[in-house]
Amino acid sequence: MAVSLVDVPAAQRPRERLVALGPQALTDVELLALLLRHGRRGASALDLAVELLVEHGGLAGLAAARPEELSRRAGVGVAKASAIIAAFHLGARARGGGDPSIRLTTPADVASAARPLFAGARVERLLVLVCDAQNRLRRKVFVAEGAVDQVAVPVREIMNTVLRHDGRAFAVVHNHPSGDPTPSVDDRRATTFLADAAHTVGLRFLDHVVIAGEEWASASGLAGGDG
Repeated sequence: MAVSLVDVPAAQRPRERLVALGPQALTDVELLALLLRHGRRGASALDLAVELLVEHGGLAGLAAARPEELSRRAGVGVAKASAIIAAFHLGARARGGGDPSIRLTTPADVASAARPLFAGARVERLLVLVCDAQNRLRRKVFVAEGAVDQVAVPVREIMNTVLRHDGRAFAVVHNHPSGDPTPSVDDRRATTFLADAAHTVGLRFLDHVVIAGEEWASASGLAGGDG
């Protein structure tokens, strides 16, 4: 029989604490337990939350976990794993709003704006930074995710994303989980395709940056660095 948060004394239940004190008063364990709702035989949702955070080295590691990794733990399963993944992605999307105070004028600006969204990522992801006519950041949108060191560049989807968000200029960023930001031949080829497609639809292509941890490089051949 799974152990529920109902079995926890009322004053210590995360839901009641959140309502009374606000989410900022809850620990990572308590917030995760609210998502899980139930534990497993002999272990509460709080116990299970502790196990998950320890196993993955904290929130950053948990956010980077794959659904199949999470579902393998006893008491989690596909439904809870999906809820955890969905929660992290909703948080990332909420942070994906633009910031007009950020202006993308150099590859370093692009890398700085994108880097936090790739923290802990273990698969390649492709991010579009949508800008207005003055290169002010309007939106951050992930458009693709692939296996380690392999992500397709969906040129049409990228153009549609920029136009859908009323962009006038854009940059593209993807990560190399290998730790080496050196653009591949395919990365440089994709950059050429993107520049040509942008010109065709009347958009300004700013850059294609590859991120690996704190390091980055421009697939357009511009200077890279460590931020």
